[in-house]
Amino acid sequence: MAHSIKDIAAALGAEAFGAVDIFVNGAAEPAAAGPDDLALAMTPAYGDALAQGKACAAVVWPGADWRALGLKAAIVAPRARLAMAGLTQMLDQPLPGSGISPQAFVDPTVQIGRNVTIGAFTVVGPDAAIGDNTWIADQVSIAEGVEIGPNCQIHSGARLRRGVQLAARVILQPNVAIGGDGFSFVTAEPSNVEKARETLGEGDMEIPDDPTWHRIHSLGGVTIGDDVEVGANSCIDAGTIRATRIGAGTKIDSLVQVGHNVIVGDHCLLCAQAGVAGSTVIGDRVVVGGKAGVADNLIVGDDVVLGGGSVVLSNVPKGRVMMGYPATKMQTHIESYKALRRLPRLMRDLAKR
Repeated sequence: MAHSIKDIAAALGAEAFGAVDIFVNGAAEPAAAGPDDLALAMTPAYGDALAQGKACAAVVWPGADWRALGLKAAIVAPRARLAMAGLTQMLDQPLPGSGISPQAFVDPTVQIGRNVTIGAFTVVGPDAAIGDNTWIADQVSIAEGVEIGPNCQIHSGARLRRGVQLAARVILQPNVAIGGDGFSFVTAEPSNVEKARETLGEGDMEIPDDPTWHRIHSLGGVTIGDDVEVGANSCIDAGTIRATRIGAGTKIDSLVQVGHNVIVGDHCLLCAQAGVAGSTVIGDRVVVGGKAGVADNLIVGDDVVLGGGSVVLSNVPKGRVMMGYPATKMQTHIESYKALRRLPRLMRDLAKR
C-alpha cells in the first residue's frame, strides 16, 4: 500500500519538507532504495549511501541538507529509533486470513469474541475464552480453560497449556511454550546440591542411598499482562502453586527461559538466551542482557540493567548496572578487569627487583 510523505510524517509526529505529496510503497536502506522507496538515512553516517541509491524521498537526521543529498522530499526525525517504530508499524503487512478455518478444531464450549481469526490445524480445548479481534495462526495448541484477551496475536506452533491467562494485545511469536511444568524435583534425603549450598562446597559429595528425583507438579499456571511480547522459541514455566507472572509492557526476546514462580515486573526487556531461575522476582523496567542468567529465589530491584553474559547470584538493589560472573556493579567489574590486565606487567616488574 502506498503512502504519501505528508501522511507518513503526520503519523510519526515529524516534519516533512519538499514535495510532500510524493507516494512511496515501502522503506529501504539508502544504497538499495529505488524511486518508489522511502530511504532510511536517519544519521549522517548514511549520507554517502543516499548517493548510491535512487530514492526521491528519505527520513533524514535533524539539520540534514536534504536538497544537497539529491532528494525531492524529506522527513526529519529527531529520534531515529522511535521513528522506526512508527514507520515499520505503518508499512507492515496486515495479518493473513479471517474467521475460523474449517480445518481448526474448536471445542463447542469455547467462548469466542467478535472478529476472531483461528488458523488451520489449531486446537482450542474446552472452556477456553478468546477475546475480540484476536488473531491465532495455524497449528497452535490452546489447552482447556485458557483465557486469551482482546487484540492478541498468537503465531504458528505456539503452545498454551492449562492455567494460562493472556491479557490484551499480547503477541506470541512462533513456537512459544507457555505453561509447561517447572523444573522442580526433590530427593528423599537432602541432595548434594542442598549440602553444597549449606557448606559452600566444603567437603566431599556423597553417593546417596536413593538418588531418585521426585517430580513436584506445577499447579499454578502463567499470567501475562497487557502489551507483553514473547519471542520465538521462548518458554515460560507454570508456577508450582501460584502463577508465574509477566508484567504489562514487558518484551521477551527469542530463546529466553523464565522458570516457575518467577515474577517479572512491568516494562522489562529480557534479551535472547537469558534465563531466570525459579521463584526469582524481577522489578519494573529491568533489562536483562543477552545470555545473562539470574539464579533462583533472588530479588532484582527496579531499573536494574544486567550486562550481556552476566550471572546474578545474589540480590540486586534497585537502579544498579551489573556485569560479570558473579555479577557486580559495572564500575567494580571494570576496575577488576583492569587490575587483572595489569598482573602480567606487575609480575615482570617484581621479577626485575
